[in-house]
Amino acid sequence: MSLINENFLELQDSYLFSTIAKKVAEYTKENPDKKIIKLGIGDVTRPIVPACLDAMHKAIDEMGTQEGFKGYGPEQGYEFLRNAIVENDYNQYGIDIKTDEIFVSDGAKCDTGNIVDIFAKDNKVAITDPVYPVYIDTNVMAGRSGKFNKEKEIYENIVYLPVTAENNFIPELPKEKVDIIYLCFPNNPTGTVLTKDELKKWVYYAKENKSVILYDSAYEAFITEDNIPHSIYEIEGAKDVAIEFRSYSKTAGFTGLRCAYVVIPKTVKGFSKTGEEISLNKLWNRRTCTKFNGVSYIVQRAAEATYSKEGKEQIKQNIKYYQENAQIIKNGLEEAGYSVYGGVNSPYIWLKVPDKMTSWEFFDALLNGVNIVGTPGSGFGKHGEGYFRLTAFGTKEDSIEAINRIKKWKN
Repeated sequence: MSLINENFLELQDSYLFSTIAKKVAEYTKENPDKKIIKLGIGDVTRPIVPACLDAMHKAIDEMGTQEGFKGYGPEQGYEFLRNAIVENDYNQYGIDIKTDEIFVSDGAKCDTGNIVDIFAKDNKVAITDPVYPVYIDTNVMAGRSGKFNKEKEIYENIVYLPVTAENNFIPELPKEKVDIIYLCFPNNPTGTVLTKDELKKWVYYAKENKSVILYDSAYEAFITEDNIPHSIYEIEGAKDVAIEFRSYSKTAGFTGLRCAYVVIPKTVKGFSKTGEEISLNKLWNRRTCTKFNGVSYIVQRAAEATYSKEGKEQIKQNIKYYQENAQIIKNGLEEAGYSVYGGVNSPYIWLKVPDKMTSWEFFDALLNGVNIVGTPGSGFGKHGEGYFRLTAFGTKEDSIEAINRIKKWKN
């Protein structure tokens, strides 16, 4: 008899974005004449930039020759990409990261989910709420969450850190000792940020409690304000306590190509039950070599091209396009009378839903009333109830039309 991993039975409902897709599919089937504007799932719409396309074409041509053919590559990523990451994303900002502290992967979603493999089941985990569902769900799958309390809408072994308008979207330090801390800034879903001074508090807490911070900075390219850190390693001491996740999905439009990376400094340590310090870099390297065969050579050449002079400029224009969409949506919603957050250092706009409506009720009203798809805040956790996420990754035309529809609908 094959026994299942019963932790999966503790997962709540279906996956958020699958539920949205099902609802939209049903509405489309019943209303085939309606033009639906999708501003829910954070997928990009701008094409891959020419510099990356040229790099891929060249790499494909190489693969067609005896001399240039590439089979299995290094699981951690090719040196040419890892060196480019170190030089452009870290060294030029005065951050000392080494090539062998970089691990190239096929997506930040995979990395933030898979990282739980190297941590013991009995670690106490703190997660901001609302939050990207992968953080919670993968800890449930690993058996680290405990049972779900339906009355309180929380997992018994997870420490929740509310991120709401009441605390200016700044999570408070845990009142109890925790071992693993998930932070995502610019934040998904709220679009809000932490200043360097706020982030220092978390680094200090982690050092004092021998905790590890799992820092998702997938949206750092959208930061516009000077006092907002692009990397947690801008904070002194962070290299001793933090693992950072980065992605090319939203910056370079690689949602379909799949490329990201994890930074694990050799100074970040975990501990055995006897108190022995263990390199997390070494553990992750072992896990990577066992479970992963690396990102394709062609995709890694495309990622390398994002750091070329042409690539940087072309990607900058794409990011500017999405930033302008964010402003269109944010300003339009505010003009329509909504309370709106995010959208300044982030491609996500987080709005307060009208009184007496749940976030799913607002989803249905928006879909049926003006044929616009967003993401209910409750899908991101208990403290997301009462909020709603829209993304700036649509086309400019759709962003403008969506706001015009909402303004007419609201009035």
